[in-house]
Amino acid sequence: MADSRAHVRVFSDDGICVHDPVLMRRALEYVKAFDGVVAQHAQEPRLTAGAQMNEGEVSAVLGLTGWPAVAEESIIARDVLLAQHVGSRLHVCHVSTAGSVEIIRWAKSRGVNVTAEVTPHHLWLTDELARSYDPVYKVNPPLRTDADVQALRAALADGTIDVVGTDHAPHPSEHKECEWAQAAMGMTGLETALSVVQHTMIETGLMGWADFARVTSTAPAAIGRLEDQGRPLDAGEPANVTLVDPAARWTVDPSKMATMGRNSPFAGRELPGKVVATFFKGHPTVLDGKLNTPYRWLPETSDPARNTGTAAAGRN
Repeated sequence: MADSRAHVRVFSDDGICVHDPVLMRRALEYVKAFDGVVAQHAQEPRLTAGAQMNEGEVSAVLGLTGWPAVAEESIIARDVLLAQHVGSRLHVCHVSTAGSVEIIRWAKSRGVNVTAEVTPHHLWLTDELARSYDPVYKVNPPLRTDADVQALRAALADGTIDVVGTDHAPHPSEHKECEWAQAAMGMTGLETALSVVQHTMIETGLMGWADFARVTSTAPAAIGRLEDQGRPLDAGEPANVTLVDPAARWTVDPSKMATMGRNSPFAGRELPGKVVATFFKGHPTVLDGKLNTPYRWLPETSDPARNTGTAAAGRN
């Protein structure tokens, strides 16, 4: 029997911006009826046609078409006003500029129901890396300036930005190991996320580990209305747990990662912290830092001998 509680919670066109304001208004009105949320990739396409990197001093020196901050900020400004007008929920994906932070902070002060996320790479890397012409640093939205990085860190620390989202985008090597202009946009980030946030936010004193749990677990679960996720560590709670060794140090080697994508912007860097184990509903999914054998649930049957409530190892 289907679960009557199952429903779509978040609507998004992924990396394509809903640039038509009428369509965006209709989407916000639609999701309001069931407390859904529209997650927007903020990018005005007419301001970013042919853009290759952040618009600024570095793009001018390199002769690469710039991606202005206002292309992101203008969409966010429009969308928070639409969300306020409709009385609906808006989530801004991968915020990357100081101006975007100020708009979101203003919107929240006005009571607009808006949440936002930042990626680990936008908390650390800047457009200065484009001087290498290494396409591993080509990403959407682009790496910005150090001033933007500092504003994003402060916004994550004070709650203006609610969550960290990896925007994990693995690509085949041939799509990244080519000339900059032809390279795909995107970088991997899932397996380095904890370490990068530890380096940029915890070791700098901007956040503690409780804050880390909030921006990576509790707040995302609240945005998606996932009642069995982001729960406290307590008796009777779902055993969805990540065990971390904060004292560990490791060097990023993309060839040893679980993802098939090798386009990590942190390749060769030494990072702090390491995931030791993860558990989903009490079942180990990572042990000793390595993926565990996948589990599948034994279906319930009329045979009492099979209804043990345990999981069987196997591949789906």
